[in-house]
Amino acid sequence: MFKGVGAVKKNRVEDIVWEMSESVIESLGLELVDVEYVKEGGAWFLRVFIDKAGGITHDDCQEVSVRLSELLDRKDPIPQSYILEVSSPGIERPLNKPGDFERFRGYKVRASTFAPVDGRKEFIGELNGLIDGNVLIHTGGDQVSLPLEQVAKIRLEADF
Repeated sequence: MFKGVGAVKKNRVEDIVWEMSESVIESLGLELVDVEYVKEGGAWFLRVFIDKAGGITHDDCQEVSVRLSELLDRKDPIPQSYILEVSSPGIERPLNKPGDFERFRGYKVRASTFAPVDGRKEFIGELNGLIDGNVLIHTGGDQVSLPLEQVAKIRLEADF
């Protein structure tokens, strides 16, 4: 797993599920985008986000859900009960892997940092890539260079 963006926030369950599921998802011609394990309203949710060129279908989600359910039942890495959800990352897709920064170069993004960079913790602008461990974002008149280890989250920004 790429340990760049948001690595500090990832928990053990998310890391284990990422490692277990990445090859299963890739064998179906799909891409693993993100894994979340959160408690909401008293229930635990394991959310697996997948994608492919042209977008995913309901059948893609169903196939991944069936295969992951079998794998998770067999290996049983999560001690409590949970609800498995498999879906598209949506229009505001997170960027988690090195290739994402090249693939989405020129797209509008929103990045947040763990600590202020130049007095700010949130940056919106055009992604110019990942160079030498720094995320480059053109924010109007300025180009900001954010050290990757300081980036808590970076997502595509919907631009209507």
